[in-house]
Amino acid sequence: MKQQRTALVIGGGIGGLTAAVALERRGWSVTVVERAAALEPVGAGIALAPNAQRALDTIEVGDAVRAMADWQGAGEVRLPGGRRLARTDNAAAVRRFGGPVAIAHRAELVALLAAQLPASAVRTGATATLVDPGDPRPGGRPARVRISDQTVPNRPGPDDPHLELSVDLVVAADGIHSAVRRAVFPRHPAPRYAGFTAWRFVVPAPDGVCPVAHETWGRGTLWGTVPLAGGRIYAYATAAVPAGGRAVDDERAELLRRFGAWHQPVPALLDAVGPAEVLRNDVYSAAAPPPAFHHGRVALLGDAVHPMTPNLGQGGCQAVEDAVVLAHEAGPDADLGAALAAYTRQRLPRTMEVVRRAERIGRLTTWRSRPACALRAGLMAATARLTPDLTLRALDGIADWRPPTGTYAAGARGTRTAALREEQE
Repeated sequence: MKQQRTALVIGGGIGGLTAAVALERRGWSVTVVERAAALEPVGAGIALAPNAQRALDTIEVGDAVRAMADWQGAGEVRLPGGRRLARTDNAAAVRRFGGPVAIAHRAELVALLAAQLPASAVRTGATATLVDPGDPRPGGRPARVRISDQTVPNRPGPDDPHLELSVDLVVAADGIHSAVRRAVFPRHPAPRYAGFTAWRFVVPAPDGVCPVAHETWGRGTLWGTVPLAGGRIYAYATAAVPAGGRAVDDERAELLRRFGAWHQPVPALLDAVGPAEVLRNDVYSAAAPPPAFHHGRVALLGDAVHPMTPNLGQGGCQAVEDAVVLAHEAGPDADLGAALAAYTRQRLPRTMEVVRRAERIGRLTTWRSRPACALRAGLMAATARLTPDLTLRALDGIADWRPPTGTYAAGARGTRTAALREEQE
């Protein structure tokens, strides 16, 4: 009887969990190791463009994601005083990309993905250190990973042989500052600071606030408001500031100083959030394309290999794409070396193009000069009049991506995507 292949996924975020589910459904025995004590990301929403939804269809969770997501009727780009520069809607996204953009809460998406795995497959409160990337050639040595349990203070030291695992495949989904990436590509430059920091929070919609999804562009600053399902609102903001900064008091107070005088619903949302509910993270982007997305028996995905600015809403979407492409190539009978090489060929050029596009838009948000910002606003407004779908054009060639295997539900009768398509016919 053929022995089941084993995979260890390092990182229990959206990309890592999608990879775990996709590999498990391809016949792999999968373990996920997550440093945090629980799979509970909080305070943030995630935009799932049609490309990510189609990827999630391949692991049979696409419709569940659509069911829990909020559907935006319209989206706007505005100025701090409230003037509207551009507008689009989901009907335009359906026409252009074959589906709408769904907005979900990250914690709920993580819970949905984790529920697709056996409970024993996810190990939290543990760190994983790559010891040997292994050799993917037939008969080659397996990869070796050392596991350290962070929840047991008297656990034996790192040399204890019982803490070391040998596996057929390691999936590195360990984030922007990936230790695995540094181990397999020690000379590759680390991600660089993109020039701005980001704040995020989720609150119940304040009384009287029924906002349209929008981004508001200021001088070196940006604010976004996105409705979520269940009467909640996801808000995010960015500002061009030096890396590593923190508010002298608290981050809510910092947001009030920077955005408190902007148009509604910005002040109302800031009144509704508590200081402890505001997350702040500096934004990083890939400094250069990596040599490959694999090394030995290690595959890297998501922020671990192609960190990008959030300006296209594609960070999580590209990680989901990575996951399903990797699982598709690494079938039960596939030559692992050939599968990993195919994964790199498909994912490296595509994701690095998304990195470059997102970074270009991110740089526009850091403009501070009054004349430059006035010129930017005038160009956006003029272009929007000539091209109503201006805000969608940046996603051409990205949101219309389709996975290498057929999707089980996208556009099927009875789904939300199908209904929206029928409305346009």
